[in-house]
Amino acid sequence: QMAKHKRINILYSLMSYFDAVTALIGNKDSRSIDASIEMKTNKELYQTAVQIQSTYLLHHVIINQMKVFCYLREYTRIADLVEKYKRMHACTKNAGTKRFLDFYFVFFEGISALCLARDTKQEKWRQIGEQSVRIMSQLVEYSVWNFENKLSLLQAELYYLNRRHAMAELKYQASITSAYNHRFFHEEAMARELYGIYLVENKMAVRGIPQLEMALDKYKKWGAVRKVDSLKEFIAMVHMSMEIHC
Repeated sequence: QMAKHKRINILYSLMSYFDAVTALIGNKDSRSIDASIEMKTNKELYQTAVQIQSTYLLHHVIINQMKVFCYLREYTRIADLVEKYKRMHACTKNAGTKRFLDFYFVFFEGISALCLARDTKQEKWRQIGEQSVRIMSQLVEYSVWNFENKLSLLQAELYYLNRRHAMAELKYQASITSAYNHRFFHEEAMARELYGIYLVENKMAVRGIPQLEMALDKYKKWGAVRKVDSLKEFIAMVHMSMEIHC
C-alpha cells in the first residue's frame, strides 16, 4: 500500500511538470500521453494534494506553477501561491521539512517579490527579496554551477530596486554569462529578458531591444511558444514607443 501511494505521488508530480510545460508551450493537447492515464491539471492536482494532505505533491505543484508564472511575469499570482502553500504547509506534520527543490521556491519567490517591490513600493516585498538573496548566497557555497546565475539575477533585481544602476548592470551581465557557461539556457533567457526590461525602463531601449531579442531566440530554442508570443508583443510595444518619441 505504501509503495502504491509513493508511485501515485510520483505520477501526479510528473503530471504537474507536464502541465507546466504545456502552459509555457501554449498547447494543452495530451494525445501523446498513454490513453489509460487520466491527466490532471495543476489546479486539480493542487486540490488533490490538499485533500490527501500530501506535502510532497503540494510542493511539486506549487513549484511548477511558480515556474510558469515567473516566466510569464505574472508575479502577483506567485505571491498568492506562496501564501496558500505556507498556510497549508504550516498545518501539516511535515512543516519545516527541507526539500530538494526548495531553491526554485526561493528563486521564483525572490524574483517576483523584487519586481513587485518596484511596482508597489511595499516594504514587505523588499524584505522577501532580500531574504531570497541571503538564502541563495548560502546555496552558492554548496554549488556555484547550480546557483551562481540565480544569485546574480536576484542581486541585479535588488540593485535595480535600490537604484544602484552600475552594480545592477554588472549583475545582470554576470547572470547571463554564468547561465550560458553552466548551460541553463532558459535561465539565460530570463536574465536577458529582465536585463532588457531594466534597460528599457531606464531610457536605454536602444541597448535593451537586442537583449530582448536574444532572450526571444533562447525561448524559441527552449520551445516556450506561449512565452515567445508574449515577449514578441512586449518588444513590439517598445518599438512603437520609440517611434512615438522620435
